[in-house]
Amino acid sequence: MNTRKYAIGVDYGTESGRAVLVEVSTGEIIATHVTAYKDGVIDQHLPHSSIILDQDFALQNPNDYLTILSTSVPEVIRSSGISPENVIGIGIDFTSCTILPTDGHLEPLCFKEQYKENPHAWVKLWKHHAAQDEANQINQIALEQREEWLKRYGGKISSEWMLPKVWQIINEAPVIYNEAEYFLEAADWVTSILTGSIKRNSCAAGYKGTWHKKEGYLSPDFLKQLHPGIQDLYETKLRGEVIPTGTKAGELTAEMAELMGLSPGIAVAAGIIDAHAGVPGVGVTGPGKMVLVMGTSTCHMLLSDKEVYVEGISGVVEDGIIPGLFAYEAGQAAVGDIFAWFVDQNVPAYIKEDAENAGLSVHSLLEKKASILKPGESGLLALDWHNGNRTPLVDADLTGLLVGVTLSTRPEEIYRALIESTAFGTRSIIDTFRHNGVEIKELYACGGLPHRNKLLMQIYADVTNMEIKISDSTITPAIGAAMFGAVAAGSRNGGYDSIETAAGKMSKLKEETFKPIQENVLIYEKLYKEYIHLQEYFGRGENNVMKRLKELKQG
Repeated sequence: MNTRKYAIGVDYGTESGRAVLVEVSTGEIIATHVTAYKDGVIDQHLPHSSIILDQDFALQNPNDYLTILSTSVPEVIRSSGISPENVIGIGIDFTSCTILPTDGHLEPLCFKEQYKENPHAWVKLWKHHAAQDEANQINQIALEQREEWLKRYGGKISSEWMLPKVWQIINEAPVIYNEAEYFLEAADWVTSILTGSIKRNSCAAGYKGTWHKKEGYLSPDFLKQLHPGIQDLYETKLRGEVIPTGTKAGELTAEMAELMGLSPGIAVAAGIIDAHAGVPGVGVTGPGKMVLVMGTSTCHMLLSDKEVYVEGISGVVEDGIIPGLFAYEAGQAAVGDIFAWFVDQNVPAYIKEDAENAGLSVHSLLEKKASILKPGESGLLALDWHNGNRTPLVDADLTGLLVGVTLSTRPEEIYRALIESTAFGTRSIIDTFRHNGVEIKELYACGGLPHRNKLLMQIYADVTNMEIKISDSTITPAIGAAMFGAVAAGSRNGGYDSIETAAGKMSKLKEETFKPIQENVLIYEKLYKEYIHLQEYFGRGENNVMKRLKELKQG
């Protein structure tokens, strides 16, 4: 008789969702299945509608999230051949801040006939940046009034967060604001659908919802200065118990169990932000270890035993990832996206032909060519701000820069310079933490990029002068989510009683690590100093040419 127990992690990304079935005692990945969102990122017009979206809108259809549950979850059970009775828990990780308005029965307002053509009734994806004006005003008022809570977020909050997005809704679509019974993080909406009761996870509430374990939410007096209509926002439309990451949100309802091909009553963990789930996913549960979650963008996650204020961080939250520790989040707004932009928009035809003839992808060919170059050989230096700067500057209006181009500059030289620029961006984040007394002793990396591009990881090791350990899986956040599912189930049901124990059993690292090459370190120290000069000049107001150009572009 098979007594092995399993947990499911459901990882909701930007373009698709993934279910992974993990054996609890070893962390072995038994099955995985990906389903692309039918409507994807909605940034041009609403589905089945002529409604054109304004600039910087990024919406989604919540029905796509349900499809993951009804398609990918049953598929991992079917393909694995296990009995559903041996699944003990399920965990959800999600991009954040991704929010949606619902009625009192958790039905999204965009499902209702009278609201389906109102953009504000739909999910606002994490990269919805149309609330930048609201974010700017929140930051200005909080700064003027010397609000202490702002320091926990590096001195600025982002347009991606809960409050600016909700404020935008009442400003531009008061009917939607008034009709909404709840505004929910998408992770919390999914877990609420699974369990039948609303629980808000401390991870998203802390990092993106300005909630603090000891102080709670922002004061009604502050909210009233923004808009009288949102004075009681946290007591009304954002009401609901905030529960720590890794705790049990509830049990799977019979209706959802039937939809997903599982047994009713299994444990459902509190949700967690996708990048944050990657921390225990690589086995990190102690202080002084930074995890780089690398993909289209990079999130820099760091555990510490103390809370200090660090410039430009996305937040520091007690129990935000691991109970008993403070978890810091920082990040770069574009990394893989920069490389993809260069390949898609700028590579000449001969490179594509050479790649095809060699049986390689364009990325692989450029990596091969760029690997031959030595640090500094290209004479190029870039700023990695193609999608703005998240840490330390927190400015979405900054743009990319390439210095040193000549008529003899080759594509592989630019490709390497772009890789180096993202490494310098990570080094800047590490230095920012260290300058504020937060210790970083070890580096870990997970996500798709560390597995696909060895040159990238060697450059990161050289630029940071630190050894980098790599997750054994490309789907680390999903594994982390499954770990939390196992913890929600508890040892009595075949799971674990702490995330530390779960991570010790279920995480795996590759044997190969990337160690700094000292002769490269010395050259990159010089280049990094030049990068910092450019960061200070273009990023801190001495020359706002990037913003002026953007204003001209927008008319």
